[in-house]
Amino acid sequence: MTLTAAPTRRGFARLGLSALASLSLGGCLGDGLLGETAPEKQSALDVSPVLLVATTRRPADPAGRPPYFTDQRGRGLSFAAVRLAPPDRSLIGKVSSVVTGDWRIAGAPQVVSGPEAATAFAEAVLGRDVLLYVHGYRESFETAAVSAAQLSDGIRFRGVSGLFTWPSAGKTFDYGYDRESALWSRDAFEDLLRALAAAQGGRIHIVAHSMGTLLTLETLRMLRADAGEAALDRIGAIVLAAPDIDIDLFTNGIERLGTAAQKITVISSTNDRALELSSTIAGGVIRAGAADRSRLEALGVRVADASDYGSGIINHDLFLSNVEVQQVIKRALARADGR
Repeated sequence: MTLTAAPTRRGFARLGLSALASLSLGGCLGDGLLGETAPEKQSALDVSPVLLVATTRRPADPAGRPPYFTDQRGRGLSFAAVRLAPPDRSLIGKVSSVVTGDWRIAGAPQVVSGPEAATAFAEAVLGRDVLLYVHGYRESFETAAVSAAQLSDGIRFRGVSGLFTWPSAGKTFDYGYDRESALWSRDAFEDLLRALAAAQGGRIHIVAHSMGTLLTLETLRMLRADAGEAALDRIGAIVLAAPDIDIDLFTNGIERLGTAAQKITVISSTNDRALELSSTIAGGVIRAGAADRSRLEALGVRVADASDYGSGIINHDLFLSNVEVQQVIKRALARADGR
């Protein structure tokens, strides 16, 4: 059986490494990764549409108004509780969303910048489970926020929805700037994870996409090196979707995580055209998200291999556009919670 996901407005707008998602997926993914999950009618985000944002982007001037955060590097971390407008769930709304999109930003009334930002984010979580989305290359603040909302709502997440967004230029030919900006953001991301881990509460689940997986993996290995194995105890599931990381760098990073590598699920595809282009830019070294499943599993991570199922042009954004891939993420979170 083959399920075809309709392309979103945002998918049509993308070019380069994360573009044009007209996608198809059939059957089961992975080795026991996809299974029956009880349907849930609403996500917590649908009930209370607030997205907690931590970012190393420079706040817009004036702050709290569109575009809210720019593509420039800020001075340390900033925090904002962003109000979202949910999609119209009526039949007319579903039809019109093909043209107008679904989730959108309604406002960011207050921005906290500096040393207090990480603590402010942790306090806003209020001891609940949090799902942190880390976006990839060529993303604006707005598209990253919409993706975070789509992901959280798509898997019907019942905890707090969060976004860590770094200063992507949002342009096709600024791959180098984006990569350096992602790596530049490691210290701020580590500060955020430290603040969340120090607070009393639930688990910290992380879903990272494409270049965002490089930032995530590097930050986690830094956190373990700086604070020890116990620093990763509060981390729940770590899902790396289409990781745009040199396979050798990925291997070193996984090995440095020790037993925490068992928390990782990789969503891969050997026919991901975006990762093929990335490999060419990077000198021909295969990206982790396009590596053979056996090579990834040998590192001790779980693998959901979508190679035989994606029939779109790019096959890079399945985690957002395909229901079955989202179930892989949902089950990864459930395992981390012991369910």
